[in-house]
Amino acid sequence: MKHPAQWLAAAMLAMWVGAAGAQAPYPAKPIRFIVGFPPGGTNDIVARVLAPKLTEYLGQSVVVENRGGANTAIASEMFVRMPPDGYTIMLNAPGHATNPSLLKLKFDSIRDFSFITIAAESQNLVVVHPSFPPRSIKELIAISKKYPPESINYGSSGTGTTVHLSAELFQFMTGVKWLHIPYKGGGPAVIDLLAGQHVIYFGNVPTVILHARAGKLRALAVTGPKRTPAAPDIPTVAEAGVPGYEVTTFYGVSAPAKTPRPIIDRLHAEIVRALKSPDTQERMKGLGADPVGNTPEQYTAFMENEIAKWAKVIKAAGIKGE
Repeated sequence: MKHPAQWLAAAMLAMWVGAAGAQAPYPAKPIRFIVGFPPGGTNDIVARVLAPKLTEYLGQSVVVENRGGANTAIASEMFVRMPPDGYTIMLNAPGHATNPSLLKLKFDSIRDFSFITIAAESQNLVVVHPSFPPRSIKELIAISKKYPPESINYGSSGTGTTVHLSAELFQFMTGVKWLHIPYKGGGPAVIDLLAGQHVIYFGNVPTVILHARAGKLRALAVTGPKRTPAAPDIPTVAEAGVPGYEVTTFYGVSAPAKTPRPIIDRLHAEIVRALKSPDTQERMKGLGADPVGNTPEQYTAFMENEIAKWAKVIKAAGIKGE
């Protein structure tokens, strides 16, 4: 005859086994992939390149969901309230590093996120509307200085984005002064650029390169330290007449804070696998983005450094949130 304690232990073991058996392995349902910008921009493009591969590798649908506004802050505020169960992930953009210096956020940009990996890096491409005369960086500077300050307008994908800060740094280093027209994302900004509503744009390469190739925009230079394989004939801004100028950008994937490490590891493994696939590499590089796939620890350290770096730049330039 069993002792009561033995009966209790047996019952608890049966309950544990039943619960374990009922719990399906991750992932057991579709995954939301949040993008903090409207469709059409580089963040959206990167997410939509990754989503089909992750759907294939994880065995569950990975659905891209666009929630634009406030340079990803609106999407981030919603995102950090999601359960840390691996069923909601987010594509972080450079705005994640600049927003702490520009906005009063209702979340912590480090503690409220589990950073998984940087998916890709790219740079920006300085383009102008074909109706605007400059055909080089030196001509852009010269023509801009012939007009009164802020009489020439430039667009951005939002205040604090690298599209905005690239142009601000350029103005600071060259002494020109344009009028800033911020949009809620790269997609809407490029639509108005093509229509001539603004004439200068420091756009992420994947967002504008196809329009430049088609002759709908005129490309003048890239903002990174070296030329992009997507357009090797286009010089860097530094080469073209502004020594020391350099701006790059990144696209990373995160989960809400306290997401279990086994889930982070699974997501990391499949994202890196997707980035290493030949078709993903070909597509990203053709658009001017370089796949990365670093570790969660490396991505976390990178984000901490980016927040500190841009805080100094934003303060020095006197840039305010809008």
